[in-house]
Amino acid sequence: MSIVASVLLVLAALLHVYIFWLESFAWTAPRTRATFGVSAEQAEQTKPLAFNQGFYNLFLAIVVLVAVVLRGTGPHSASVALAVAGAGSMAAASLVLVASDMSKARAAATQGTLPVLALIALAFAG
Repeated sequence: MSIVASVLLVLAALLHVYIFWLESFAWTAPRTRATFGVSAEQAEQTKPLAFNQGFYNLFLAIVVLVAVVLRGTGPHSASVALAVAGAGSMAAASLVLVASDMSKARAAATQGTLPVLALIALAFAG
């Protein structure tokens, strides 16, 4: 795994940790509601779902971070497999987001760009 791929993976993981925080702990805050385009009423109604969704983002971030840690300490194949699984899931989730609601294209691009770039870097690293 290249340094470029590792940096992109860490950045993608950090973004997903931030999304975790927004969804799981700041969901009803005005700024978070504006970010996700939900009203105060919608935020209250969907708070348990957002809490759960946030943890999905956290777990994806953990998988990607473990891949980066293994890059220097563990088997190369395990590191790459975890990186592809984590970043691939992040990228796929962004595709699902935009496919389900085209008004979320900007959010999907934000969520999916770093993982896609990391996957490209992984592919070129051989």
